Amino acid sequence: MKLMVIDGNSIINRAFYGVRMLTTRDGQPTNAVYGFLNILQKLTDEEQPDALCVTFDLPAPTFRHLAYEGYKAQRKGMPDELASQMPLLKDVLEAMNIPRYELEGWEADDLIGTIAARDAAAGWDTVVVTGDKDSLQLVDEHTRVKLVSTRMGQTTTKEMTPETFRAAYGFAPIHMIDLKALMGDASDNIPGVKGIGEKTAMDLIQRYGSVEAVYADLEQVEAKPAVRKRLAEGAEQARMSYELAAIRCDAPLDFRPEDAKCVPVNAPALYELFLRLEFSKLIEKLGLSAPGVSPAEASAPAACARETVTERARMEELLALWRERSHVSLVALPDRNAVCVEWGEPEHSRTALFCADRLESYNDFLRGLFAPDIPKVAHNVKDLMRGLLEEGLPIGGFVFDTALAAYLLSPTDGSYELEKLCVTYFNREISKAGEYLAPDAFGPLADPAGPEKALSSHTALVEQLYRTLAPRLAELGLEQVFSRVELPLCPVLAEMERAGMLVDRKALADFGVMLDERLRSDEAAIYALAGERFNINSTQQLGNILFDKLGLPPVKKTKTGWSTNAEVLEKLKGRHAIIDTILEYRQYAKLKSTYVDGLSKVIASDGRIHTCFQNTVTATGRLSSTEPNLQNIPVRTELGAELRKMFVAPAGWVLVDADYSQIELRLLAHIAGDEAMIAAFRSGEDFHTVTAARVFGVAPGEVTHEMRRRAKAVNFGIVYGISDFSLSQDLGVTRAEARAYMEKYFETYSGVRAYMSGVVEQARKDGYVSTLMGRRRWLPELKSSNFNLRSFGERVALNMPIQGTAADIIKLAMIRVRDRLRAEGLAARLVLQVHDELIVECPEEEAAAVKRLLTEEMESAAALAVPLTAEAHAGRSWAEAKE
Repeated sequence: MKLMVIDGNSIINRAFYGVRMLTTRDGQPTNAVYGFLNILQKLTDEEQPDALCVTFDLPAPTFRHLAYEGYKAQRKGMPDELASQMPLLKDVLEAMNIPRYELEGWEADDLIGTIAARDAAAGWDTVVVTGDKDSLQLVDEHTRVKLVSTRMGQTTTKEMTPETFRAAYGFAPIHMIDLKALMGDASDNIPGVKGIGEKTAMDLIQRYGSVEAVYADLEQVEAKPAVRKRLAEGAEQARMSYELAAIRCDAPLDFRPEDAKCVPVNAPALYELFLRLEFSKLIEKLGLSAPGVSPAEASAPAACARETVTERARMEELLALWRERSHVSLVALPDRNAVCVEWGEPEHSRTALFCADRLESYNDFLRGLFAPDIPKVAHNVKDLMRGLLEEGLPIGGFVFDTALAAYLLSPTDGSYELEKLCVTYFNREISKAGEYLAPDAFGPLADPAGPEKALSSHTALVEQLYRTLAPRLAELGLEQVFSRVELPLCPVLAEMERAGMLVDRKALADFGVMLDERLRSDEAAIYALAGERFNINSTQQLGNILFDKLGLPPVKKTKTGWSTNAEVLEKLKGRHAIIDTILEYRQYAKLKSTYVDGLSKVIASDGRIHTCFQNTVTATGRLSSTEPNLQNIPVRTELGAELRKMFVAPAGWVLVDADYSQIELRLLAHIAGDEAMIAAFRSGEDFHTVTAARVFGVAPGEVTHEMRRRAKAVNFGIVYGISDFSLSQDLGVTRAEARAYMEKYFETYSGVRAYMSGVVEQARKDGYVSTLMGRRRWLPELKSSNFNLRSFGERVALNMPIQGTAADIIKLAMIRVRDRLRAEGLAARLVLQVHDELIVECPEEEAAAVKRLLTEEMESAAALAVPLTAEAHAGRSWAEAKE
């Protein structure tokens, strides 16, 4: 039989610092509990223990504190964000029927030792799960220790057995106590012997076995006289440290191994807890549900009356009714021939289902429902519009998008599925969308009861979310960015996705052939320089060639050997000809696999690539592009930039490309109100040259290319809250030089310094930062006791108002451009947005008008203290237009 015992305080600490900050909608931190549960799940899956328990420390002093006043005296108190999660974790463990053990006057380690001893006596094996090395002394033929580390949400474990311990340390595990007795333990404030470090202590224990053996005949110990003197002077400290470091295995604990046998969880209690903690993924993973009530029933309004519409007269009656209402809520499946609509007051709401196989005039119904004169609330409006366009249907009249509203209210959540929002806002589950997403879910051969119920419950949830989220948007001042930016952008994005960008398939294939030739050439050159053939893409084999055979100095080691990543190879440039060739080979391989092969696979039957614009992903409000990502086409390398030549206009048409000039720096000038910076932009001179002249104290005409390059790096670095260390790395100068550049910069633009300090302080008070249009990003990290998290929050506080406002402005520009193209009756259409750049496809004869229109609408999208400038160019390809 096998029992797994978890060091509760140690593992929740590692989860807290290893998992990004998570909070419920009312601000309760949950990252430590979430991380703990994921670690628990991973380890129980690996070990499949017969029994399981968790030990905890209590705040009362233990016998060690009484024996030595300085024991753990230097430790700071538990951060508030973690302390508030300890009761939650214990509630969760209780609901999971996992016994926990804590005993006043004893540490969790002693309870673990006692449990392991009782297990051994009963013939059981023990697996100790901890993040601390203290428990390694318990390793024996019946006890293994799994050391846990967590970083950025990724958990790794290192298992220690008697064999692996001896291989690592050179002595038996029990003598870990002796090692600490000599070297001490700073984390627990165990003093050890003054002047004896880890290396000396390891050597002594490896040779003599124990503290007792070292002191049995100190004069005969083979060591430097100074070491023997320190040992002699520290004998009393060593013995006391031994007692402090030794885990006791005789705690008066009411424990038997069979008491901790694994049993099923208390599903109702755990379900309620996970709902409160908003752990929707864990609810799904563990298959939890509300007791006695199906998710669909739990989410449906009590007084909701349902009907399935089969007659045209009833359809027309409802369409007429809805035109007079403030709104209806709906879930529509354009490509699956079903729509569910809810309307009415909360206590008297009604739901109607429309299916193609039951309503002959279904297409007429769709054209009426999605006309502009029926106000509609839906979830993920942009995706719905894309589906409607695919079916040749109108996309008018949408007045609210519950996904966009949830995103604006909590922009770092990452996903906004209806099922998740039901847990977040109403603490209950809802039936899964998969129940009605099957292509034939409403077909004549299907049993419609399940799909109809699921679809109806989701439609009801859309209405409930609307009633909940709309007032919150108003309360937090988010109505403007919602109604002026995000919602009006949905049809623009849907039309752009539908349009796509034309690709010159032959040119792309020829580019791939050229890359293949260069890859073969580089491959042969690498083999020649290495003196043998090997797998260039194998880190281990490449490491052997570079560091063992060629004798290059290793830079960075990983768990599997020497690193050969790009950062390492950049540092080795100039030391051997093979390095430059490998870097070039990797560049060609990336271009070939990711772009040539990747893009070729997603060219649609119309010869175009139809990317998907994600509008609820980034915390700053910027759009992202997926399937494929067209915002990530390389531009910095000459060969990478060749890919833009593959995106072309149809015959007789051109692409018009326009982008903002230094929009984030202009926004910094406006938001900071820095007069010197504002004057520089208003002058129309090159801003980087002006900055260089002021920072280096020369006339603008005397600014060299290098001066301007450094000024540019400082200008953009400041926007992103760069440190002097990072700036020194970017510029290839010392840290002191980088710091001097930054100081001179802040002397020149003193308003920027005042803004940077002010915005962070204000964010600490408010708990968030916002853009000029009111878009918010919440920053719980600013109150974190963790330095790295707090520093991250400070950088975000500096950058988000600028980058987020830039995102708002480019979105406004997209809306204005699309509307004006329509108003002027042009055939031109927006096809791509890349950060601060817009691309329009138009007939050649419209190019001049489109260039003028693009520039005018982009430059007038916002009124700032400095001019917004945009330049537009036309060409047969993206590359040509960009030039």
